[in-house]
Amino acid sequence: MDPATQSQRPLIIGSRASKLAQIQAEIVENVLKEAHPSQPFEIKLMTSEGDRNQTQALYLLGGKALWTKDLEAELLNGSIDLIVHCLKDVPTSLPEGCEMSAILEREDPRDTLVVKQGLSYTSFEEMPAGSVIGTSSVRRVAQLRKSFPHLAFQDVRGNLNTRLAKLDAEDGPYTALVLAGAGLERLGFKNRITSYISPPVLYPAVGQAALAVETRIGDSKVTEIVSVLTHWQTQWQCLAERACLRVLEGGCSVPVGVDTTLTGNKDSGVSPRLKITGTVTSLDGLTHVAATIEEDINSIEDAEAVGRRLAEELKASGADAILEDIKKDRAAKRQTTTSSPATTTPSQ
Repeated sequence: MDPATQSQRPLIIGSRASKLAQIQAEIVENVLKEAHPSQPFEIKLMTSEGDRNQTQALYLLGGKALWTKDLEAELLNGSIDLIVHCLKDVPTSLPEGCEMSAILEREDPRDTLVVKQGLSYTSFEEMPAGSVIGTSSVRRVAQLRKSFPHLAFQDVRGNLNTRLAKLDAEDGPYTALVLAGAGLERLGFKNRITSYISPPVLYPAVGQAALAVETRIGDSKVTEIVSVLTHWQTQWQCLAERACLRVLEGGCSVPVGVDTTLTGNKDSGVSPRLKITGTVTSLDGLTHVAATIEEDINSIEDAEAVGRRLAEELKASGADAILEDIKKDRAAKRQTTTSSPATTTPSQ
């Protein structure tokens, strides 16, 4: 029996209130409605701490729970039944009582270059020294500084429409922005993409371009309903990436990048082959550590074990020292920010 037929109470899908988050929640809602036509669904929108603080640099605000903890509180008190997340924004350790029940098929995880309207640049190489690139991600800044030391980087906050408006403002400081391609495409802004930035120039964030659904542990009905969403190849790749990040203890604003592929079919009798590269880069771009593992796997547990081993290889190669320096830098900048009247602190 379809578990959705057991009750006609609408299942409430929790989502952040940004336009992109709404679109992503609607993507999930539409798949669930098609799979479970007798089960009604509703979307409930809310703001997160990360949405409410639009002035301070993400680097200084803390970990990924900024985007998730308000929604998770609603999930745990029963106000909502599931949450749709951008997986890259979800902490690697979930609150007690919560679990990741589905990961959807990943879109192109690469970041993109978006040049100011009216400028003819098509790449970073063409831009003159001192050109300002807008991004709130220290991962992007650290990696791009390594390859393009002639550029300047400045924090830019706000939803996608706001950031594009800041970019195109006649008196604005930005020559270009670096933005996730998947978000631009979901919002209908693919025409603004000047070019895609591929590894090894810029490695994506853990979980980038994948949507995930979080539910309450023990809510077997909802867990079964959302299981139709899972794309096992994306799930195995992303859980390997998250296992790596969990060992490194990197948060939303730590320069950890990944590039992952999975070939083969788990039902073919031949083990799928996972290849995952992880990188950690210092804030100034001068120190860069990378490692790659490629091997056959047969389960989620195998994928996560590969991710953990990758993290240990990175740590042994110098990632530990980089991440420790980043912690010290963040602590110093937070101290400076709390003692200064300024409210905006550029990312590193």
